[in-house]
This record gives sequence, structure tokens and C-alpha cells, in this order.
Amino acid sequence: MKIMVSACLIGEKVKYSGGSNFSEPLSAFLRGHAVIPVCPEILGGLPIPREPAEIVNGTVRDRTGRSVDAEFRLGAQAVLKLAEEEKPDLIILQSRSPSCGVREIYDGSFRGRKIPGSGITAQLLLERGYPVIDVADVPLYGNAENAVPYFII
Repeated sequence: MKIMVSACLIGEKVKYSGGSNFSEPLSAFLRGHAVIPVCPEILGGLPIPREPAEIVNGTVRDRTGRSVDAEFRLGAQAVLKLAEEEKPDLIILQSRSPSCGVREIYDGSFRGRKIPGSGITAQLLLERGYPVIDVADVPLYGNAENAVPYFII
């Protein structure tokens, strides 16, 4: 299988804080598969580190209130283009991210409250029919063939 994955989940230090969200269960899940790492925020031109961002009334803003919406949307388009070229069998994205959150995101208050919704990149990929799952939904045992994609209905 060919699997596109949020780069932070495989240890790349692209998270807003300069760290990663490395996932050992995901690492085991990915063994034996072709992996395509992506970070929409970096592809959109944002630096490392950067202020944390959330979707506020439909626009991505960082904690200082500055709009970073254009960068997030540019990065989403870059990931979509790569998906169109690579045709991944599955896409696994970071939970709650304003780019990659699949089922829920932070509410825009920067207080850690979560709401149902998808990040900019996840939403775009789902709308285009790509098989997308949240890293939290990766089985702890088994293999990638068992994954059930999440689709917008």
C-alpha cells in the first residue's frame, strides 16, 4: 500500500513548536508500506517554530490574531496536488490540527476546547474523495489493510 501521512507523526520536527508527534503504533502500522510524508503548513510557507493556529470563524489565525489562512490553504492545495500525483491508498493525518484534523479541531478560542470539524487539508482531501483517517483511529494491532477510511457524508 501507498500511505500519505502527516510528517510530524513519523518524527519529522515540523510541528508548530519545532517538535514532532511521533507515533510508535503508527510506525508499526506503516511497516512494509510506501510512505509519503506531508506537512501542509510547511508546504504553505510557514516557518518552524511558529505560533499555534486555530480556525476562527472559518479563517485560520494564529494565537496573536494574525491570519495565516492563505498559507494553510496553499499548503492544502500542495498536498492535494501530491495526492493526485501519488494516488495514495490511504491518508493518515494528525488529530485536531487546523490543517490535518479529520473529525475534530480546536474551537478557535485557544483554550484547548474541541469541536466536531475538519482542518483545511483534511476537508479538501475528504471532499475530493480520498480515503482519510485520523491517527487516533489507526489500529494498535494489525496492518494498514484493516484501516477503515473516514468519509464526509
